[in-house]
Amino acid sequence: MKKWVWQKANWTKFKWDEALVTVKLRLIHKKIGQLVGESKASPDAEALPLDTLLTNLVASSLIEDEKLNVRSLKSSLARRLGVTEENPAPIQDKTEGLANIMMDAVSNHNAPLTMERLLQWHNWLFQTIERFDYAAQKIKVGEIRDNEAPMQVVGGSPYGTTTKVYFEAPEGGEHLQGLMNDFIEWFNSSREDVMLDPLLRAALAHFWFVTLHPFEDGNGRITRVITDLALAQMDHQSIRLYAMSVAIHENRSSYYEVLEKCQNNTYTINEWLVWFLDTLEKSIDRSLLRLDRTIAKAKFWSSYSHIEFNEAQNKVLNRLLNGEENDFPLGINASQYQKVTGVSKATATRHLTELLEGDVLHKLEGGGRNTRYVLKVDKEKFTQNHYQFGH
Repeated sequence: MKKWVWQKANWTKFKWDEALVTVKLRLIHKKIGQLVGESKASPDAEALPLDTLLTNLVASSLIEDEKLNVRSLKSSLARRLGVTEENPAPIQDKTEGLANIMMDAVSNHNAPLTMERLLQWHNWLFQTIERFDYAAQKIKVGEIRDNEAPMQVVGGSPYGTTTKVYFEAPEGGEHLQGLMNDFIEWFNSSREDVMLDPLLRAALAHFWFVTLHPFEDGNGRITRVITDLALAQMDHQSIRLYAMSVAIHENRSSYYEVLEKCQNNTYTINEWLVWFLDTLEKSIDRSLLRLDRTIAKAKFWSSYSHIEFNEAQNKVLNRLLNGEENDFPLGINASQYQKVTGVSKATATRHLTELLEGDVLHKLEGGGRNTRYVLKVDKEKFTQNHYQFGH
């Protein structure tokens, strides 16, 4: 019985319902344009690519339950981006390899995808075999699988005791080599296909490659790099501004579930495309929110540059400006101010009064001794009982 999608003839002739994705595609393209435009007005414009690529790599590894030396990885990326760090961390082989992969994908986006390039990425992924690196001790690095039987694709922590088989990938050897050649040929030629939306192309590339699972380990991370490459080929600016792996990590369970559904002997991948586009949109929304906060913060400090705030006031204002809704979902009162800053209750009340008189804060109605204060710029949002910073 032919159970898996790759066992069917012409399985890569993917089909989907255009009506399901058309509106989503238009909205995401609009948001990408907005993201690029707003990034140019951000006071942190130069730091955005470093922070985004770092976050993307860290999240991609976390999906596989692998923790990285973030400081070392940041220094590896910073050197490649020409960013000067005050206190760079010592370089590690592993973080150097990951930085090489990411920069090759987003900077050399015009270079064709080749088998040699993929094998180099895999070599970089496992650039050093360390004692705690459970995987690299047992796998073939920089080589396609040669196992005669299909490969089980499982979910769950490699250090845990429970895993689930989500689907099986094709057997290795010559058969897998042929399938890989087909994928690479499609990936390179589809870039010129004006009838295929580049966002759908990225989604198809992700699904196709993860279905093949050509390596003994590291397939998920390489898949996400291929996705980043496809997105970079669409727009080499915006790919440095959002981290899709973060949204995938946050929705990891549904990620495996939708892959499992679409692997089960079907040509229609509607569910996968919708999931992919929704997840991509979430990652872009996250970046837009961050930019909104950064720009609003810069405007705020510029507007109140004539006021000399004390250390405690600066700390609280920054917390409010950073949009930490969990801290102050309904504004801040004197008790919360006291807890955050460590000042006395009387001092907290005096500081808040100074901010109110300076037209920095707005006092919400009611509350008595628990009177709450919000930033003047957020007055409307609170009085309408709808608080979402930056939107």
